[in-house]
Amino acid sequence: LLLLLLLMAERKFVCCVLVGWWLSVFGLLLLGGFHGRDLSLFLQAPPPSSPASKQSLNGMKGHGNGGFIFAHAMSKQEKLLLANKVKGMFRHAHGSYMKYAFPHDELMPLSCKPRIKGVTKSRGDVDDILGKFSLTFVDSLDTMPLLGSLDEFYEAVDWTIANVSFDRDIIVSTFETNIRMLGGLLGAHSIMIDLQKNEPRPQQPLLRKYRNELVSLAKDLGERLLFAFDTKTGLPYSRINLKYGVDATVRKNTATCTACAGTLLMEFAALSRFTGDNRFENAARKALQVLWSKRSEVSDLVGSVIDITTGEWIRTDASVGAGIDSYYEYLFKGFVMLGEETYLDIFNVHYSAITKYLRKGPYLVNTQLHRPTTSSNSRMDALQSFFPGLQVMAGEIEDAIRIHRMHFDVLLEHKFMPESFDEKHKIVWANHPLRPEFAESTYLLFKATNDPVYLEIGKYVVENFEKYARVRCGYAAFSDVRSFKHEDSMESFVIAETFKYLYLLFAEPSDLPIDLDKYIFTTEAHLLPLHLASVKLELHPFDAQTIQNRKNFLIGNKCLNRNQQHETIAFLRIVNVHRGEHAQQCRKYSHPSEHVRFVQSKRAHPKNHQAVDPTKFNINDKSHIEYLEYLGITLRKENGVYQLYFTPTNNKDIDLQAQSFMAAMIQIHGSKDNTNLQNVRMNFNIFITNSVQQASGRAPVNRVYEASPAMFGPIVSPAQGKSEGVSVEGLAVIVSPTDACSALITPTTEMKGNIAVVSRGSCMFIDKIKRCEALGAIGVLVLDHDESNDKFVSMSGHPDLDDMVSIPSGFIPYSESREIERYLQSTPCRIRLG
Repeated sequence: LLLLLLLMAERKFVCCVLVGWWLSVFGLLLLGGFHGRDLSLFLQAPPPSSPASKQSLNGMKGHGNGGFIFAHAMSKQEKLLLANKVKGMFRHAHGSYMKYAFPHDELMPLSCKPRIKGVTKSRGDVDDILGKFSLTFVDSLDTMPLLGSLDEFYEAVDWTIANVSFDRDIIVSTFETNIRMLGGLLGAHSIMIDLQKNEPRPQQPLLRKYRNELVSLAKDLGERLLFAFDTKTGLPYSRINLKYGVDATVRKNTATCTACAGTLLMEFAALSRFTGDNRFENAARKALQVLWSKRSEVSDLVGSVIDITTGEWIRTDASVGAGIDSYYEYLFKGFVMLGEETYLDIFNVHYSAITKYLRKGPYLVNTQLHRPTTSSNSRMDALQSFFPGLQVMAGEIEDAIRIHRMHFDVLLEHKFMPESFDEKHKIVWANHPLRPEFAESTYLLFKATNDPVYLEIGKYVVENFEKYARVRCGYAAFSDVRSFKHEDSMESFVIAETFKYLYLLFAEPSDLPIDLDKYIFTTEAHLLPLHLASVKLELHPFDAQTIQNRKNFLIGNKCLNRNQQHETIAFLRIVNVHRGEHAQQCRKYSHPSEHVRFVQSKRAHPKNHQAVDPTKFNINDKSHIEYLEYLGITLRKENGVYQLYFTPTNNKDIDLQAQSFMAAMIQIHGSKDNTNLQNVRMNFNIFITNSVQQASGRAPVNRVYEASPAMFGPIVSPAQGKSEGVSVEGLAVIVSPTDACSALITPTTEMKGNIAVVSRGSCMFIDKIKRCEALGAIGVLVLDHDESNDKFVSMSGHPDLDDMVSIPSGFIPYSESREIERYLQSTPCRIRLG
């Protein structure tokens, strides 16, 4: 205004008009933003390292580099048009399936033919989702009534009861059959009994005659899936023969993913509570408890693949993406659906660890189970886009907005979410099967915030679907989102989930035949009623370790139905866990955000840390432990003594502080008679010598490299500081197979008394070392071949196996590993550790 007055005084008429016009526009934006939310300002954006998105779409300007998104509030008419558009998309996809593929499991939308297991060309393990049980038809049952197709829904239920059978000699995925088929049957049953009570019009004959037949069908399937849990650990086989249970083919594979074993609770608990048979819920409950008990004591995270017979981790990569994702989801939703706080307590422990180790700004990176401060790779996957929706339910709205915004920036760049991408949004895997996770999070964020920007984002998704994915016989997945090249696939979740969430985003509550506040969505978007929490069954209790953890973890209890200004009110608004069918009560739980943000702020601002004098270090002083965390030092108590493990943070200043602190601690506490802090482990030097030169009497040339230690076996004498660590030397022997993850064929005569050289990957470090020690090796050097992760790693062990290793070992990062490998292959060498 002052500028406008000055210009008027100078009689700058044209300038006055222009400036006045811009001031008016700015004023309207302010008024729209703060009065009635006619305009919405989306403030959260990825960090400056993210690529900028320069696209403008339908009134929304996305600036991935710290910009804003403005979105005009949508009128009811515009929302109705979009809702109807999604209805049309559903009818095109479902109608094409009915015309060209029904009653088979899947439609191939490019060839307009059904996909039939044993007939259509096999896709390998992917075809384990097919069971000759009308997969797409059953999976999409509860989508029909939500989109207004009530008569079609009743007819579909009637056909399912009469025709779907599971008495087939066919092997299927336990996980996929549970979430798609069992969930589909139970979701349809839940809506049927709701409509029987509340249908406003005279009851339709098929609805009136319904007598819980879908539950009977679901129980038949549940009985068949229950055979998968017949294992030593209680973790289920990843596959099952529907007719013969655990046959010879099923028994061959003892590996299962964490999500596969941990995403059974909702469906199995619902089946138990609908039937009064506690076997199903107890089986799923035990599997969850086993996974929880196998979490890393270092990180409180879980790996991605586990052996169901031994309970040992096969893959120790930790993330919130593929292989793990819905394990975390079912812990929280298990609490919401069943009202059991133990599930929430476990979720909170994991959520704190996720925030501490996997969050890097808006990115959710992968790390290793036992060395959580070191990222295993910088890749993310499309499945992770479910996580903001889960955060919304848990009340973590701010974080949900930031992470969702990052995924939206990826979407702006590629139109569709590639299956895998890195922190610079560069594509790793370019395929996209029309997944629902991003639409799910968009829907939940809109419900939590009422921010119209999410309607615009949904509109963008719908328009891209119609423009690029629609084909004559449905909607086709992409083999490459860069070229929009299609593949002949339309998975059942496209109809069951993707279109469901997109429709609900634009639909008004009055458009729906049921009250969604009385339900919760499964991971396949099937609806299960919250009133199941009131059904009481005799269930196996969780062990004392879990209960003790609950007591230790609760820090500053929060009552969810007090303090209406608290951000967790969004959780209440969406799932209404404390009203409707649930009892009115105050559930206390530890909201992880306060503790996590405190720790994050300390690590983010080094000046807040008062350096700790090593001579005055006190294990019981919380600020001292936080200082260790800041330095990247882990404190663990093993066999009655404390040990320090240092993992470099790749921040040179912090790493120098850490190394100085560790060196001082070695000098102070290195003696064996000190019981307060006995063992510390630091990086050490290795020396490689040309053995031919040494044997000829010539002065050998030492090549010196730095190695990081193992957290098991003898401590190696470090490069700096006084210590009584060991030092061993011998001929370098490159073992076969090089990863040492199976029986070694290297002769014992070659290995005995020498240093084994192995490559990283495929199995636990401690397994490699044990195999080499068994053949007589006196030390092991592990070389890293992963170019994307050129960092030191403190090699983790296993509490039950650490005492079985009595030789030292060291780890060399990628860049130096290549140099060492070339040298060892060119000439015989000797290696000294320490």
